[in-house]
Amino acid sequence: MNKNCIITAICTSLQLFAAAGFAQQQENEEPNTVAALYLTVTSGVLTFAKAAELSKGIVLQAGDITISTDDISRFIQEQPPELQGELNKNALFVLEHLATSRLLLNLARKRTTQAAGEAGPEPDQQIIQDYFQNQVFGNIEVTDAEAEEFYRQNKNMFGGAALAQVREQIKPYLLGQKKQKAAADYIRTIAKKIEIRVSASWLKKQAALTLDNPVDKARNSGKPSLADFGATGCVPCDMLAPIFKDLEAKYKDKLHVLLVHVREKQILAARYGVETIPVQIFFDKTGKEVFRHVGFWPQEEIEKKLTEMGVK
Repeated sequence: MNKNCIITAICTSLQLFAAAGFAQQQENEEPNTVAALYLTVTSGVLTFAKAAELSKGIVLQAGDITISTDDISRFIQEQPPELQGELNKNALFVLEHLATSRLLLNLARKRTTQAAGEAGPEPDQQIIQDYFQNQVFGNIEVTDAEAEEFYRQNKNMFGGAALAQVREQIKPYLLGQKKQKAAADYIRTIAKKIEIRVSASWLKKQAALTLDNPVDKARNSGKPSLADFGATGCVPCDMLAPIFKDLEAKYKDKLHVLLVHVREKQILAARYGVETIPVQIFFDKTGKEVFRHVGFWPQEEIEKKLTEMGVK
């Protein structure tokens, strides 16, 4: 299986849990949470964070954890030059990355101290991985039926190989996807356990920059949207390109159809949890993600899903 993993430069410390960022949009009862104020900018650890007035130069406070504008600038400057421009437009994504890392490490260290007592120090990444393995992943597994269904839907990804030949490749891949989903769901709940406050003025400015892209504009337009994340030269992506052109023409006044080139929009792809391409993501008219599919998908199957969404 050819997994086209992207955006590794800024997600090294989040390998276990960065991929399912926009799997589900959570409902928010309090009107001053980040997701309630700016619906599509996050569904990670900042989802339930509250907008507040903070000291100058401070953008986030959560217990004894503080993140400043200098922290964000320093992180961006440490990244490859070709990513820095996109990251400057997505400083909110950087903040979520830094906040997630620090909050998880804080939780994991407390659990490690309680469990191991005076055991020797471990690297931060290993502490977080152990924490997830013990506290979140539990008995997650992949059944033969799930592997068979994935194979059935994505035969084109396997170059004609029989199921028996690729079953043991499919299962670890699906297991990774399940773990990423479980991790993302867990991360979204951290702000319900720990009060997270984000600078309201900084948030307003950065949310406007974050939403200045075709996918978020479509999600906030009041019409359903279908986005395909892929790249030229990827065989199933190239197979989908004419299908999406046909869908764009067929549903011109009813649906936003978007093709996102992940090599040109690496941060946008990372925000939407894209690890493998192609990925088709379906959004309803409120901007909520309702379904995503990995790999090539025939046009008739895509249109069936659109019909289920009420797009005809």
